[in-house]
Amino acid sequence: MKIIRSGSQPSAQGPEQWFTGRVRIDSPFQATEPARVGGATVTFEPGARTAWHTHPLGQTLIITQGRGWLQKWGEEIVEMNQGDIVWIPPEVKHWHGATPDTAMTHIAIAEAQDGSPVEWMEKVSDSQYKK
Repeated sequence: MKIIRSGSQPSAQGPEQWFTGRVRIDSPFQATEPARVGGATVTFEPGARTAWHTHPLGQTLIITQGRGWLQKWGEEIVEMNQGDIVWIPPEVKHWHGATPDTAMTHIAIAEAQDGSPVEWMEKVSDSQYKK
């Protein structure tokens, strides 16, 4: 068994190549093989968001604070609120983040396939975000 104590890991800034705006990543976790699940608590300041991306085995988001947006490629933006749980199926191109006026925090959980839980793509443009 393994316990990662609260506050035992430093916060990290979301990498600029994968995020737009101020994003903080806390308490990242990764199971050891043969398990392949991992995740983190991610906080998006107002207007912050991920780049477009997919997950080979899907992703679960648990919204723990605030209000955010989620968009599947080719579809309209949908709102996510505190307490919502979102399942994104495998290989679905999408992005998620805060609304323009409200921060949002979620726990993100995904499984790795061939060593990676995500494939990052192009950034979400301001015009795509503001639709």
